[in-house]
Amino acid sequence: MNQTTTDRTGTLDDIAAPDHVFSIIAMDQRNTLRRMFAAAGHDASDDDLRTAKADVARVLTPGASGLLSDPTYGVPAITEAGALAPECGLLVAAEPAERRVYQGEPRTHRDPGLNAQWVLDQGGDALKFFLQLRADRPAPQPGEPDLVAEGLAVVQEIIDDCRAAGVPVVIENLIYPLPGEDLAGRAREHAVIEAARALNDLDIDLLKLEYPGSPRGCRRLAGILTRPWAVLSAGVPFDQFTGIIEIAAGEGGASGFIAGRSVWREVVGLTGPHREEFLTAVARPRLERLIAVAERGARPWTEAARPRSTRP
Repeated sequence: MNQTTTDRTGTLDDIAAPDHVFSIIAMDQRNTLRRMFAAAGHDASDDDLRTAKADVARVLTPGASGLLSDPTYGVPAITEAGALAPECGLLVAAEPAERRVYQGEPRTHRDPGLNAQWVLDQGGDALKFFLQLRADRPAPQPGEPDLVAEGLAVVQEIIDDCRAAGVPVVIENLIYPLPGEDLAGRAREHAVIEAARALNDLDIDLLKLEYPGSPRGCRRLAGILTRPWAVLSAGVPFDQFTGIIEIAAGEGGASGFIAGRSVWREVVGLTGPHREEFLTAVARPRLERLIAVAERGARPWTEAARPRSTRP
């Protein structure tokens, strides 16, 4: 992990493997993780969440290029336990834990205190910010907020702050159905593509994007993106995610993956030696398989990042 400095220029290699490909474990869930414990029949305490995050980090980060964790439970517990492998980079989730909505739609905001220097103070190597952008939503009516413009403006603020501090910016986007919308198939692909197009116009270091649903959708992504992207797992079953990485890399030029529940979801139902056995015998081989898939087909981020003027 990098330490606080006033003269620093971090790059995506701080969270990438030596081949410039991303194999990142995500465990930045807070309320979602608590709900997962509840679904497994356990009313999780804050200490339960901290312990689970430290356990995952200790076993999986020796093989990962990066770990994405949250500042509420994850980073403090992982730091206290010394659970992060020395060669594994740390991404710190900087979005507010509580999200805002406007008439049923997510409304992006940031906490100015969760900035680049705050990430460095925690030993982080990169800042990750989550938003839900529907760039294809209808234009706002008079008197309504422009949710797309607001979201993009927040991301630009984050970029400006991180550039000044020399901290790489990772932006994660998840689309959502508009009120009354059945978001599936081609409509879902279109929403993923248009959000990526809007974000691509900003000087983001790495985009963390959903699989658009098909090889064709990945080819469309490859045709519009002029910066690196990594595919997120979104909690899909592990065996399904291996195929998604292969398609995202081969057809979409993805530079790797950021995987969470697909790798470690069963930890919430296990404790003590049973959890350790699962992480060692099941989760770690899962991660190794994902890494092997990415190594075969992912595009190094150094090749994916290119000036817009050189785009074919």
